[in-house]
Amino acid sequence: MAKILTLTLNPALDLTVSLDTLRPGHVNRAQAQQSHAAGKGLNVAQVLADLGHQVTVGGFLGSDNLQPFEALIARRGFTDCFVRVPGETRSNLKLVEADGRVTDINGQGPHVDEAARNELLRLLAQVAPGHDAVVVAGSLPRGISPAWFSQLLEQLRKQGLKVALDSSGDALRAGFASAPWLVKPNTEELGEVLGTAVHTADEQRAAAQQLLAKGVEHVVVSAGEQGVSWFTAGLALHAQPPKVQVASTVGAGDSLVAGMVHGLLSAQSPQQTLRAATAIAAQAVTQVGFGIHDRAQLAQLEASVQLTEQQEGCR
Repeated sequence: MAKILTLTLNPALDLTVSLDTLRPGHVNRAQAQQSHAAGKGLNVAQVLADLGHQVTVGGFLGSDNLQPFEALIARRGFTDCFVRVPGETRSNLKLVEADGRVTDINGQGPHVDEAARNELLRLLAQVAPGHDAVVVAGSLPRGISPAWFSQLLEQLRKQGLKVALDSSGDALRAGFASAPWLVKPNTEELGEVLGTAVHTADEQRAAAQQLLAKGVEHVVVSAGEQGVSWFTAGLALHAQPPKVQVASTVGAGDSLVAGMVHGLLSAQSPQQTLRAATAIAAQAVTQVGFGIHDRAQLAQLEASVQLTEQQEGCR
């Protein structure tokens, strides 16, 4: 299997609270709650580990609440390349209703100063070579500008890594300029950055063509229950996931990214890659937490994914 680096610049301690129906302005009674060391890159890392890959994790962690993150890293056997910074890693509250709707209240993480930024670049210069790919996922913390983020991506590209990017807003816009190997926005994120609607298949294809023309190799557009579209040179595929009982949508996109990277690095066919990645994402919404825990269920979901192929693709 591959050796993969994941970067989470703005991780979070996720507190997921399950309740029947959220009533704003009233006292709400939780049915259950779980706490996870999380962040998009760390979520991706857990799925990649379950798929058999050797994973290195990095980014920035607040030194005041390290224990949950260091425990996760140790339990999963990840190589730790996080830079510790003063303060607390942020906490995110996720309110999950019985119908699957999730309300996010995201905290503000620690400030990342110049010394910490330089330390991460130095660490990556030493550690990144030898990895097959790097997944850069999530938002930018305080102290990280889009210009510095572009510098980071360019350094990774020059080190010979395939860069998979899953972000939004200014980070996604800066990332597009560096022509990553793979990008995975959802329709809302892609439309915001490109300034155009990307809801229909034709709109998504047109948006993907813009990115492919700029050097992006794989454009993966997620649309929740409407499925996943994957555009690459000469091929466009759409996957419709099966209907599942939704426990939480948290981590579905991260699981999709992990599945796509796994398939591409494992030399699977495009059809098998997208089918399996879509099934992994579908399984993610049936659980609270991250990772592949039920292989039999995953196989059933994979068999139920419906693929549509459009051979004219994107050129």
